[in-house]
Amino acid sequence: MMSGIRGKNTRPEMQVRRALFERGFRYRLHSRDLPGTPDLVLPRYRAVVFVHGCFWHGHDCSFFRWPTTRPEFWRAKITRNRAVDREATKRLHAAGWRVLTVWECALRGRTDEQRQAVYDAAADWVRGPVAELQLDWELGDSEPCER
Repeated sequence: MMSGIRGKNTRPEMQVRRALFERGFRYRLHSRDLPGTPDLVLPRYRAVVFVHGCFWHGHDCSFFRWPTTRPEFWRAKITRNRAVDREATKRLHAAGWRVLTVWECALRGRTDEQRQAVYDAAADWVRGPVAELQLDWELGDSEPCER
C-alpha cells in the first residue's frame, strides 16, 4: 500500500503548479541542490514553494488524525517529517530564500472560487517585496498568515 504513495507530482502540487504557470510564473521542479527539495523553485523571486500533504507533514487541521495502528511508528515518522521541514526552512532562510508552504487542506474540498483565492494569494506572495516579514507564509485552513 505504501508503495503507491507518491512524493512528487501529487494532485495538490499539480494544481498549484498549473495555477502559478497560468499566472505567468516560470519555475524549476524538485531542485535537489536546495534543502528540503522544494516542489517549486522560483529563482527570479528568490522564493520556493512546498506543497504539503496534511497527513504526512502533521498539519493541525481536519485532515490530520494520528493513526491508531502502530502509533509509535507513526508518531516517530510524522514528528521526524516535521523536524526535517523546520530544518529545511531554516536552512533556506539562511541561504536567502523565501519559503511558502501550501497545505493540502487549502485546496481539498474547496470550491473553485476558494481555490482561486489561494492561488491568487500565492501569486501575490511570490511577486511581493523581499521583506524580512515575508520570509515564511503558510496557506492552509485559514487565511494566509505570516509566521
